[in-house]
Formats: sequence, C-alpha cells, structure tokens
Amino acid sequence: MGETTPYYIGLMSGTSLDGIDTVLVSFEEGSVQLHYALCYPLTNDLRQQINQILSPEWRGSLMEYGHIDQLLGLQFAQAVNELLAQAQIRPEQISAIGSHGQTICHAPTADMPFTLQAGDPNQISEHTGITTVADFRRRDMAAGGQGAPLVPAFHRAIFFNPETHRTVLNIGGLANLTVLNMDSTAPVYGFDTGPGNTLIDQWAFKYTGQHYDKDGEWARGGTIHTDVLEAMLKDTYFKLIPPKSTGREHFNLGWVAKKIGHREVAAQDVQATLTELTAITISQALQEQAPQTQELVLCGGGVHNRYLWERIQHHCPNVKLLSTADLGADPDWVEAIAFAWFAKQTLEGKPSNMPSVTGARGERVLGGVYSA
Repeated sequence: MGETTPYYIGLMSGTSLDGIDTVLVSFEEGSVQLHYALCYPLTNDLRQQINQILSPEWRGSLMEYGHIDQLLGLQFAQAVNELLAQAQIRPEQISAIGSHGQTICHAPTADMPFTLQAGDPNQISEHTGITTVADFRRRDMAAGGQGAPLVPAFHRAIFFNPETHRTVLNIGGLANLTVLNMDSTAPVYGFDTGPGNTLIDQWAFKYTGQHYDKDGEWARGGTIHTDVLEAMLKDTYFKLIPPKSTGREHFNLGWVAKKIGHREVAAQDVQATLTELTAITISQALQEQAPQTQELVLCGGGVHNRYLWERIQHHCPNVKLLSTADLGADPDWVEAIAFAWFAKQTLEGKPSNMPSVTGARGERVLGGVYSA
C-alpha cells in the first residue's frame, strides 16, 4: 500500500448485532478499492444490553444509555485498532474514520422527528488518534428529511450505469432500494421497503438459538401461512409513498406476535412467512416504484440467504438479479464502505444526502467532525 494513498476507514453496526463491520478503503473517481476488512465481534454482554435498549418495552435510564454509548465507542475504537494492526497501517496514514454508530431509535414521523445512534465518536477519535466523522443522519432530518436511507448517494457514485436501468437492493436489518435510472439527469430515489433480515434473524434466534437462518434452509422447510402473510401486508407502512424509512421500533417480534394473533402457527412456518414477507414487499416496491428496472443488484447480509434470493426472483421473473460482487464490490462490506465515503465527502465539504431520497429541503454536508 503506497504511502501517499488517502485511506479511509468505515464502521457499521447494524440491527443484526453480529459485529462491527470495519473496512479500510481508498477511492478514485467512480471506483473504490477495498484494502482490508474485518467483522469485529461485539461482546455478548454488550449485545445483550443493546438488545434490551432496542426493545419497545425498554424502560431504562439515561445512565444505562450513557453506559452503552461509551462502551460502544470504545468497541468501535478497538475494532479500528485491530484493523490497523492486521493491515499493518499506521493511524497517521488514515484521513478519517466514518462511523455510522448503532441505531437505538429512528423516528422520522414523530411529532418532533429524531434519530439516535450510539457509539460516542469522541471515544473513537481519542483511542485511535484518527479524525472521526459521525452523526450523519440528523442534519438531513433538521433539513426536513427522513435521515434515511443515506446509502443511495454512495450507490449512485459507484454503481450507476448509463446503459441499463439498475436498482440496488441492500438487505440488511431493513431492506432498501436505490433506483438508478440510466438517464443521468433523472433524479435518484430510494427508500426502505420494510423488514430485510431483522424479523428473520430475530425469529431464528428465538427458536433455534442461531443468529441467522443459514441459506434460508429453516424457512425453506416451512410452509408460508397465507393468513398471517396477508395480515402482515396490511401494515400501513407498506402503503406509504416514498420518501419513507423505518426500523426495529416498528418491525419487531412484538409486531409479529400481533399479526399472528390467536392463530396456531408452527415456528418454522412463521420463518417461511417472514422470509416471504421480505421478498414480496421488496418485489411490490420494485414493481410500483421502479417498474423499468432491468438489473437488481443485491448487497448486505441477505445476499447469502439463498431461499430469500429465490423468492425475490420468483416475484420478479423479468429482472436480472446480481450481487454487487459482480460489479467489484463485496456485498458484505458495501454499507461500511459507504460510511468511509461519507467521511471523505464531509472532509471535502461536499453534500452526501439526496433530497430526492430523503425528502430534505436540499443537499447538506452531513456529519460532525471529531478531530484527532
């Protein structure tokens, strides 16, 4: 790795809580180079604390939240230091860290809209010696936007193709689409379609003890319960017109229980139904908002769920499904890479939100800078 290469580090901790995605990247016009990546595990104790605070029933204290905020900041810093050690890179070679943080609450439709991400960036900067950029979402919300999804700006910079109508599908905890019309003058738009992996993973953990349904095999062996699926599809979120975004505050196991109601449904059948819910809400959103799509490019952890992939293809038979790996970007690291790119944009004084996606009044430079 050359001494003059401007390196950036991206940090992402999603709703799956499987670890801190940590990447070392450099950028050239229209391309990204991934030099090193690791998933730094969260401690079981911290994962349990985060799950408690994410529960809609949580009635904890500000002291508890502050404790988690600081612990997460320290774990983010440890993830960065481990990456530097493994990649044999010195802190002074890094231009900046872009940290998404751990979303604790995302409430874009509240009377006073807000979003809250834990993982104190002061701790990251202090314990790595690297300038850190964080708190990307709230400036967009202050400008009247949803604060999400943010990654469409990065998708546009990296995945746009003037020869095809391409839509990028990120299947993380939530699923979101970025619609990239081949006409470069057409506005980019994107939105959360609804649950991605979050309900699938939570249900799998509750009944199998596994943090995810490997290859979707447990769901594949179940039967889709049409009554429950229809009840789920009646949720008002799916009827909203973009811009829109959501989170675990809305889609959680309490929500699943309400939709099942008094029906007796086997746990494996619920898993099959939840997987179908993700697939069908993605396909419906695509058909309603981007019917011109020729290529659907997948990234995020959901890429590895073969059964989910098959169900999406079943509902979108005329669309070619690809992985971002086919375009030179490892699907497991795209979101973390995006936040490295956001840090670069911020330091260069460039906007990184897209008003056509979030609904903000205009472009804004996002994030606060915490100098080394």
